[in-house]
Amino acid sequence: MTETESIAYDVVVLGAGPVGENVADRTRAAGLSTAVVESELVGGECSYWACMPSKALLRPVIARADAHRVPGLAPLVQGPLDVPAVLAHRDYEVSDWNDEGQVTWLDGIGADVYRGHGRLAGPRRVAVSGPDGQRVLTARHAVAVCTGSRALLPDLPGLAEVRPWTSREATSAKAAPGRLVVVGGGVVATEMATAWAALGSQVTVLVRGKGLLPRMEPFAGELIAEALTEAGADVRTGTAVESVRREGDTVVVVTDAGDRIEADEILFATGRAPRTDDIGLDTVGLEPGSWLSVDDTLRVTGSEWLYAVGDVNHRALLTHQGKYQARIAGAAIGARAVGVPLLETDDWGAHSATADHAAVPQVVFTDPEAAAVGLSLAEAEQAGRRVRAVDVDLSSVAGAGLYADGYRGRARMVVDLDSETLLGVTFVGPGVGELIHSATIAVAGEVPIDRLWHAVPSYPTISEVWLRLLEAYRG
Repeated sequence: MTETESIAYDVVVLGAGPVGENVADRTRAAGLSTAVVESELVGGECSYWACMPSKALLRPVIARADAHRVPGLAPLVQGPLDVPAVLAHRDYEVSDWNDEGQVTWLDGIGADVYRGHGRLAGPRRVAVSGPDGQRVLTARHAVAVCTGSRALLPDLPGLAEVRPWTSREATSAKAAPGRLVVVGGGVVATEMATAWAALGSQVTVLVRGKGLLPRMEPFAGELIAEALTEAGADVRTGTAVESVRREGDTVVVVTDAGDRIEADEILFATGRAPRTDDIGLDTVGLEPGSWLSVDDTLRVTGSEWLYAVGDVNHRALLTHQGKYQARIAGAAIGARAVGVPLLETDDWGAHSATADHAAVPQVVFTDPEAAAVGLSLAEAEQAGRRVRAVDVDLSSVAGAGLYADGYRGRARMVVDLDSETLLGVTFVGPGVGELIHSATIAVAGEVPIDRLWHAVPSYPTISEVWLRLLEAYRG
């Protein structure tokens, strides 16, 4: 092999996380030769440091909490969780951070995997620096940037010396810290506070804003804050970190109120930044380190060949949404490659990622769970829509009482009064994560309220909340 080898493909995918894997799957299904470049583990952030390990940590926490609420079962689940067993199962779910299975899957669909750091080297060219030397991959049709995002740390003096946790350390830690400070109020902050508090850590949550989960309906954050407090966590809203330092093995945190908090570890869950700072964007006229603006086919604005899929385009930083974008992008790349004269780019068309705007679902795996899709009431009002919010106490549903003694939860649907369709739905309560897909179908399908009246929920399930919501709307 020469020092620099040049190889041509129809498509080159930069990043082999779930998004890059799905782009490759779709382009291979379209008959296009595809190369995938990955600098870390094939399977990406979700598989090893985010979705999978975090949910593996949270599953026993939520299962125990549910069992505590079931008469006849509660006495059998007293005492602490088996922390080594929970961590061992987490390690199993991430394949002990070994990506052999993921590589085998990419091999199975006929994609070529290149290990190493990939950088754009001008139009349709990706230079790969890897253990086997230098290569230049050229793309006949498309390069898809699927490099994801990384944790964003605040600009605090001396922070590097503190060795803070980000989401990666929080999901891969080998032991529960005695005392953990969590800075932030979003999904990572609430889920990791829930997990580590249940695994034995004394948790303090510092939230700059007014409450938790600010992008959801306010009652979601309120119910989760109550539950965290009941679980022994100290949740402080309206609180910013003024300074941090290490004194031996102790992290010392000083807040803007002058409070001093000591901990063994500190987790900053304060946002994400695109992993685009060193992928050669400058060679194609784009700003290194920037989010990449795209159209609904996921093609970068102003380009005929460059696509940005997943977190890097900042449309919806969720694995399932990135995989959805990958399916759309793969279909668009395949259609353009064979010269389809007119793509289906109208709303909900085969080549349009409309759901990014109208029907993004999300589940927060706390106790209680929070699940939402579409617009919150505040977002709908800010968009100038004529809307009405309908709220129901989930404990009023027979299935909720059977699910858990003393069930606490709430549901809201936001109705567009002009079309009488749903713009958004939010559920908070134990087990509600499994309800959200029905809401997603209703929102994405723009199902009229009158038709939803004929979608009969089974009795006695928690899904009967749909009947209660519709009854409340009809008066």
